[in-house]
Amino acid sequence: MGLRDRFQDLAPQSKPLFIVIYATVIVGIGLSAFYVFSALYSPRGSGVSSSIAWLSSPPLSDLDSRFSPQEQVGDTSVDTVDVKGASHRSIKPIWVSPSGDSKMPPLENFRLTKELVEERAENNVIIVTFGNYAFMDFILTWVKHLTDLGLSNLLVGAMDTKLLEALYWKGIPVFDMESHMSTVDVGWGSPTFHKMGREKVILIDAILPFGVELLMCDTDMVWLKNPLPYLARYPEADVLTSTDQVVPTVVDDSLDIWQKVSGAYNIGIFHWRPTDSAKKLVKEWKEMLLADDKIWDQNGFNDIIRKQLGPSVDDDSGLVYAFDGSLKLGMLPASIFCSGHTYFVQAMYEQLRLEPYAVHTTFQYAGTEGKRHRLREGMLFYDSPEYYNISEGFLSFKPSIPKNLLLDGEHNIESHFTLLNYQIKQIRTALAIATVLNRTLIMPPLWCRLDRMWFPHPGILEGSMTRQPFLCPLDHAFEVNTMLKELPENEFGPSINLREYSLLDNPAMPKQVKESFLEVQVCRPGSKNCQLSNSTTSAGIIKLPRQSNEAMLKTIFLPFKDVKVIQFSSMQDAFGGFTDKLREEKFRRRVKRYAGIWCCTKDHIPGHIYYDMYWDEKPGWKPIPPQTSADDHPPW
Repeated sequence: MGLRDRFQDLAPQSKPLFIVIYATVIVGIGLSAFYVFSALYSPRGSGVSSSIAWLSSPPLSDLDSRFSPQEQVGDTSVDTVDVKGASHRSIKPIWVSPSGDSKMPPLENFRLTKELVEERAENNVIIVTFGNYAFMDFILTWVKHLTDLGLSNLLVGAMDTKLLEALYWKGIPVFDMESHMSTVDVGWGSPTFHKMGREKVILIDAILPFGVELLMCDTDMVWLKNPLPYLARYPEADVLTSTDQVVPTVVDDSLDIWQKVSGAYNIGIFHWRPTDSAKKLVKEWKEMLLADDKIWDQNGFNDIIRKQLGPSVDDDSGLVYAFDGSLKLGMLPASIFCSGHTYFVQAMYEQLRLEPYAVHTTFQYAGTEGKRHRLREGMLFYDSPEYYNISEGFLSFKPSIPKNLLLDGEHNIESHFTLLNYQIKQIRTALAIATVLNRTLIMPPLWCRLDRMWFPHPGILEGSMTRQPFLCPLDHAFEVNTMLKELPENEFGPSINLREYSLLDNPAMPKQVKESFLEVQVCRPGSKNCQLSNSTTSAGIIKLPRQSNEAMLKTIFLPFKDVKVIQFSSMQDAFGGFTDKLREEKFRRRVKRYAGIWCCTKDHIPGHIYYDMYWDEKPGWKPIPPQTSADDHPPW
């Protein structure tokens, strides 16, 4: 019976009294509901309820007091309720910059707090990376990949104020790690590098007590596919980690078989659930690192997690008991949670017809510049529009490689260097023409027969899926960091800018740049229509006689200075030399430093062999390791 029926059944003389009583009850219910809903759906981080929530949080150690619970002011979220009663969360959107007339909030607004993490988390999962200002472009790339996948439950830890402010003004959710870190690239293996590793462990230990799942990432990796549904397939796992495994243990998307994983567990991508076992593990790991500043964080993790390894948790999941015998560990498949080797060298995911979730720029050379260049080669790095449209324009060429150099004979050191030297000579010519025309060189794709490692190996890692020959990263044969480094012009001549081989295929390349194009056909002097001229054919092609020198090139291409892309049909004998001998001397001094090393033979110490930009000028040159310590130096 409804309230209306009850009123109709009352005697006429009792109506005024009961009306007052029922009205009072209804008003009371309404006020109570209003109070409850106001408490439940008011913005977090304000009032008494916020203070009570913090009282229930586990206390953190004095060592990590900079991550202690504080009321977060800078980033707020609002819960709303629709007409059907479903709860919706509205948080500050990513990539929306603060208004131009606003001021930078005080640093205390950017403390890492439980509230901040809960506000950004979705389905109780938070995705986190951290770094200093030197990795700003990596961080923006990391964020862009996630937001392109529709993910916004992310946070970035800033290790210096310069990065924090830059991310804030770009609309990136950021917190202050209070690390007072240098803003420059610290370099792998340096004391500051190890300090960064300890910050990661302290950060994990600070976040897990908040009760959220943590997907912790290094900044030198990118997400290619939403990983959260995959991680949710293993709800029993305390920790899921990537590895340095280079030999596939599975051919589908299941976890790697733990008994067959011989590579190190790589802590660049790993997922933590806030279980007692996981919290115990990270505390012990943190204490180990803080007690000895010489331990590499990844080695420490591997030592602790392997204290006990086995048995399997069950017959199906792929999880294994580890650490103290109660922690459940899973190894993300290296075919789709890719290292720099399984992605850029083996293309394991492609051969197994799988979709990769992530790529981490491990197994690479030339430092941070090498990492950046690899991501650019894979068209995975986000650069500013200016990167794709430069005033001086680009120079590219079609590399010429005979079939026998790629495919014939055994894949050994001799055939590998024959192939690489053939390409190096063409690249040397292209660098010379690029500096003469003051253009940025688009490097060609580079083909290798043998892999490169930092330890002796048979040419290709046994059991891996590396094909021979294979398209190899530029850092396999060139010192990318040196090529991009500012060298003194008075000693090395003008700098020569370069771009990755995939630049013109990148969707970010403007159409108007690609359409501003001139094709150059290198021809044999004396052949039909092969004469020194800057006139083009009806098809927009210019003929260039072989062995054209510096002065000829400047004269021929002066009318085309506004053309964005000049592409040579070949670099074979395309350049006849410098007319300015001092400039030639500086150029030679510069490019000699561009060549890297191949490593490593099994039968000699040292086992590395230096590439030589001018190998063809040395009669009898052979690819052999240095025979004595005195010979162990680059060929310059």
